Amino acid sequence: METIDELKLILSPEKIKERVGELGRQITADYQGKDMVVVGILKGAFIFMADLVRQIDLPFQMDFVRLQSYGAATESSGQISITKDVELSLKDKHVLVIEDIIDTGFTLKYLIEMLKLHETASVKLCCLIDKKERRKVEIDADYVGFEIERGFLVGYGLDYDEQYRQLPGIYHLSPRYEAKGFFPSDR
Repeated sequence: METIDELKLILSPEKIKERVGELGRQITADYQGKDMVVVGILKGAFIFMADLVRQIDLPFQMDFVRLQSYGAATESSGQISITKDVELSLKDKHVLVIEDIIDTGFTLKYLIEMLKLHETASVKLCCLIDKKERRKVEIDADYVGFEIERGFLVGYGLDYDEQYRQLPGIYHLSPRYEAKGFFPSDR
């Protein structure tokens, strides 16, 4: 089946770079003198995290987690498991979680509760994109790159079926399947 995807630029690489720099300066100011660990959520946050950590002018450690949410491809069921846990000790550390996008909130709420079990000094959240329209659980990011109301977004780490992560900007994706006229629901 032939696929024709329509991409509409929402955030340019230049706008993203500027905002990532602002977030880096804000985080640098807020974490002065604190024993900090930055924890990225694989896979989507890796590009954002790589750019962001280079803008944080402090000593810190880095680690990654990977989570799996069970359910349909475009919607979380709320059942979550950790498939790669942190390897560093987080006890008495100030943890900053880096995520690409907050949508329903299920995954991040679960992760933050799990990280607090490590007896952290604090856990804060930094996301590139906050989409509150589909929020199912109460969760707010401490640092937000951009608030975007609607749309299925790809690029700069965000994917659709493991495609488009490498795009330097953020795009609204409208996949079109000629044979069936199918459109995936918004994330």
